[in-house]
Amino acid sequence: MNPVLLGLIAGILGLAVGASGVLAYVASRRQRQELAANDDPAIPDGAAEVLAVIGRAYVVVDAVDGVVRASPGAYALGLVRGHTLVPPELLDLTARVRRDGVIEERQLELQRGPLGQGNTILQVRVATVGEEYILILADDHTEIARTEEVRNDFVANVSHELKTPVGAISLLSEALDDAAGDEEAVRRFAARMSKESARLTALVQDIIELSRLQSTDMVDRAREVDINQLVAEAVEANRLPAENKNTTVVVGGAVEGSVYGDAKMLTTAFRNLIDNAIRYAPDGSRVGVGLRSREGMAQVAVTDQGPGIQPEDQERIFERFYRVDSARSRHTGGTGLGLSIVKHVVSNHGGEVSLWSQPGQGSTFTVRLPEMENSERPRRERPENQGASARPATPPAGGGAHEQGVSA
Repeated sequence: MNPVLLGLIAGILGLAVGASGVLAYVASRRQRQELAANDDPAIPDGAAEVLAVIGRAYVVVDAVDGVVRASPGAYALGLVRGHTLVPPELLDLTARVRRDGVIEERQLELQRGPLGQGNTILQVRVATVGEEYILILADDHTEIARTEEVRNDFVANVSHELKTPVGAISLLSEALDDAAGDEEAVRRFAARMSKESARLTALVQDIIELSRLQSTDMVDRAREVDINQLVAEAVEANRLPAENKNTTVVVGGAVEGSVYGDAKMLTTAFRNLIDNAIRYAPDGSRVGVGLRSREGMAQVAVTDQGPGIQPEDQERIFERFYRVDSARSRHTGGTGLGLSIVKHVVSNHGGEVSLWSQPGQGSTFTVRLPEMENSERPRRERPENQGASARPATPPAGGGAHEQGVSA
């Protein structure tokens, strides 16, 4: 066959195949557009734009409660799974709105998932959109409800804790009045009144301090601070309690960088940790305070040789007014707020406080705070034997303190 004719036939076939491909592509694209239009039922004009910027989780359902549209937040809250509205409480509300045509607004407590006991508190508003759709708006109020619960618990705990020393002082004052002619009884009751009033004062101060921490913006008072200096001030503040219990506070190591924060708040946190260690450590023992920089974090570890903390108590040790042993706390004069204050201070500075403890082996509380970038400075030598006692600076087991230290 003539080569020219063969070439002509091949060209015609190529054009036919190409045209068929183009026609198939156009038909496929048109079909996809039609399917997409069918999968996205129309809702009233402007509603889609409003829902896109409303800033709340939303679900739009049709006449048979099929999900037409839903925001990512609705899926995250577990309101929608696939194209199905999940919570039966919401299904009941949509049925009521569809029947009565009246807007419904409720607060619902929904299980967070199929496992566990966590719940989500939602403020929902259900209303009709157009003639066949129902709109569900949901706000997550879980954190608000939790904060309210914590506030109520705090008020109840404060009332209970204040009642004990106030009642004791009242009873002691009556006993003191009855024993006016007995000099020895008067002195005994007066000493107990002084102890209870001191406990009441400490409790009120801790409550005020905790309230201030919760309402104060740390950034307003923050500046570059030297953790080594703050720890030294905290040790000095605990000099007298340490001397009364014949306890040596050993400080070792140093933080190389600076921390951005509130010096007064951080000193309070370190003072509370050291005070807690002194209170619960046996008389004549040692408390270790170890400082170091690691991976851009300033670390301060406070270790005691006390009785240790049971595993079931370790999870709650930072709660307000929680005491491992209430009777021992009354004996040591603890208020149950010291560690809660520590946690609030450290959290406000973007850090964390952790606990290691074993019964019979003491406890170690470790504070980790982010150091400022490019804030390294030469290590400073600490003066030896600064404090009330010049005992050998042998740290307690696990304390992480070096031999060069500060005693109190």
